[in-house]
Amino acid sequence: MSLSVTLPPPTLVFLHFLGGSVETWKWVEQQLQDHHACLRLDLPGFGGKAESAGGSVGAMADEVAAQVAEAGIAHWVLVGHSMGAKVALLLARRAEDGAPSLAGLCGLVLVAGSPPTPEPMSDQKRQDMLGWFEGDEDSSRAQADSFIRANVVAPLDEAAHDSAVDDVLRASTQAWRTWLNQGSRENLADEVGVLHLPTLVLSGGEDEALGPEAQTRLMTPHLAHARFEIIDGAGHLLPLEAPERVAGLIVRHLEAIAQGPTADRMTTRTREALRDRATQDDPAYWPLALSQGSLAVLRAVVAQIIPQRGTHIDLAARIDTMLHAAQGDGWRFAALPPDAEAYRAALLTLDRMAEAAHGSGFAVIDTSDQAALLRVVAGSPGAEPSGQLAAPPDEGLDGPAMTRWFEEVRADAVRLFMTHPATLAALQCDAPATGGDEALTGFPPYRAGDAGSAAA
Repeated sequence: MSLSVTLPPPTLVFLHFLGGSVETWKWVEQQLQDHHACLRLDLPGFGGKAESAGGSVGAMADEVAAQVAEAGIAHWVLVGHSMGAKVALLLARRAEDGAPSLAGLCGLVLVAGSPPTPEPMSDQKRQDMLGWFEGDEDSSRAQADSFIRANVVAPLDEAAHDSAVDDVLRASTQAWRTWLNQGSRENLADEVGVLHLPTLVLSGGEDEALGPEAQTRLMTPHLAHARFEIIDGAGHLLPLEAPERVAGLIVRHLEAIAQGPTADRMTTRTREALRDRATQDDPAYWPLALSQGSLAVLRAVVAQIIPQRGTHIDLAARIDTMLHAAQGDGWRFAALPPDAEAYRAALLTLDRMAEAAHGSGFAVIDTSDQAALLRVVAGSPGAEPSGQLAAPPDEGLDGPAMTRWFEEVRADAVRLFMTHPATLAALQCDAPATGGDEALTGFPPYRAGDAGSAAA
C-alpha cells in the first residue's frame, strides 16, 4: 500500500424507486458512462429480482451490500431514488459504522428520497395503491400508466414511459405491498442518526410528496454535509424526467468529493494530503519495512493504544509504509537507532517477552496479557520497571530503549489516527483551514522595522 496513490473516479451505484428497476437509471448512465463506472442494481422484488417478495429496508440493504461486495468495488458513491434513497441512508450508516462489505463508500446522492422517518403519504393514497394490480391485465396496465403519469410534470418520451410502465407491471405484487405497508412506514431516524458523508440531495420543484420542503425538513437532521438542489419543472421521477440535469449535478458532486471538504480554504498540498490519507487500506497488505510476523505484533500493539470502533484504519500498515518511505515526524531519541531499525528491534523484543512470560508470541496472547506487557514496557506505576526486563535478544532493545520506543509508536499511531479524514469526520471537523493557495488577506503583511513586530 502506498499513501500517495491517486484514487480513480468512484463507481456510481444506483438504486431505484418503488416500481422501478435498473432500467430507471439507463438514461442517466448514458450521460455518465464515458467517464464514470456505473453499477445499476435491482432491489428485491423488482426488475430482475421480481421473483422475491421484497422485505424490510434492512433486508433490502443486506441485498445491496452483498451485491456491492460481490462486485469488488473499492471506491464508490451510492445514488438512491425515492425508496432506494431510504435503503441508501441505512447503508451509509452501516458504512460509517465500519461494515467491511461497505468500505470505500465516499458519498451519497439522494434523489427525491424517502426519508429515514415514515414517508409522508395519506392513508387514502396508501389504500388506493395497495388495491392495484388485482384485476385483469388491462386494468393493471392502466393503473401502472396512471402511476407514472401522476409522478411527472410533463409526459415522458414514449420509450421512457413504456419502460417505466413495464417495470411497474413486472414488480412483485408482494414487494409492492410490503413497501407500502412496512418499508415506507419504518422509522429509522435513530438508527440512521447523523451521517457525515458528503451528500447531494435532489428534488423536483413540482414533486408534491417528496419535494423541496419535505427534503429540507426530513433529510436535513440526518445529514451533516449536504447540498440541496431543486430541479424546476420536474416531479418525482427525476432520472426519467431530467436525466441530463441529474447527471450534471452528480458530476459536480463527484468533483466536490474529489476536491475534499472546504477545498477553497485549503492549500492544494493539504487537500492532496487528506485525499491520500483517505486511500482505502489494502486487506492483503504486504509489509515493506517489517516482516509479516512483526507487522502482526505491531497491529496488536496499535490495537492496545487505540481500540477502534466503527471505521477501522489499518494504522500498523500505514506505520510500515511510513517507515519504508522514511516519512516520520522528523526526529528520534538519540538512544534509539533509525526508525525502521528501532521498530524491528522493539517488535522482536516484545515478541520474545511474550514468549518468555506466556509461551506464545505477542500477537496471539490474551489482550489483557498484551496490555500488562505494554505497561511494563512503558514503566507504568505498579508495573515491573522496564530497566529490569530480561536481557534483550540479539538485535533487540534493552528496557530503557523499549520505553523510548513505546513513546514513539504511541505518537506515530495517534498522529496517523487523528489526521485521518474518517476521524476528522467523526469529530465533525470538516478539514484544516490553511488559507487556500492564495495569500491570506485578513492580516497586513509583515515588514521589517514595523513598530510592535516580533518573531513568533
